[in-house]
Amino acid sequence: MRTRTFEVLDAAWQLGIRFLDLAPSYGHAEDFLGAWLAAHPTRRAQLTISSKWGYEYVARWKLEARVHERKEHSLAMLDKQWPATQSALGGAPDFYLVHSVTPESPALSDPAVLARLREVADAGTRVGLSTSGPHQADTIRTALTLPSSPFTAVQTTWNILERSAQGSLAVAAENGWMVIVKEAMANGRLAPGGTPEADRLATTGGITSDALAIGAALAQDWAHIVLSGAVTVAQLTSNTQARALHVDPDEFDHLSIPADRYWAERAEREWS
Repeated sequence: MRTRTFEVLDAAWQLGIRFLDLAPSYGHAEDFLGAWLAAHPTRRAQLTISSKWGYEYVARWKLEARVHERKEHSLAMLDKQWPATQSALGGAPDFYLVHSVTPESPALSDPAVLARLREVADAGTRVGLSTSGPHQADTIRTALTLPSSPFTAVQTTWNILERSAQGSLAVAAENGWMVIVKEAMANGRLAPGGTPEADRLATTGGITSDALAIGAALAQDWAHIVLSGAVTVAQLTSNTQARALHVDPDEFDHLSIPADRYWAERAEREWS
């Protein structure tokens, strides 16, 4: 896995990618990136690195494990993971996000957690949150209205199928937040062969389905960064062919599905 990670990171560098997103719950992601940075010390200044806190990976590399991640948005978890992230990376990341925030998360209401996050922000790391679930828009609206909010960045699931948060994302961008799009390919549903209608639109446009999906996200005025999620050099190379699509939004309207249904179907997908 370390060798594969280095191969993909090297390819990303050669392709001009300078934004890297990770989290301690992504297995050894922080350790692997830290080792890669140590091997290429001159590259760090040109990179923007975003990591997260609030989840621990607990599956021990067993696909059959009943639980793969443990979520905890507590001060204790923050105080445990923040120094570990800095140690693994050889320094602080540029962005530090609360991982998968939902409306009931203590990260939106716990005074101690918010105070510590303000300390992180005051020390020079931009603080934000990632969102998940059918109520992403509510989560973003709550974070935007917090008094003395430490948050100035958000990473949210948005894709051709699930667009429920786009109004809130536009407001966040208008308020100076960095907006990062994750899961633009809908966890494979918008990869080639995943959704026949998306495949048809891609073929009509003379592009691949992954380029269509990522390009649709790049075309959003409020989107500053669109993540790839590629795990091979071939996938990454294909993803980087995406360009902002100049397509009538009506072309995609019939593909959009209700958020509740999207997230229920996502939960039923097999993971590997």
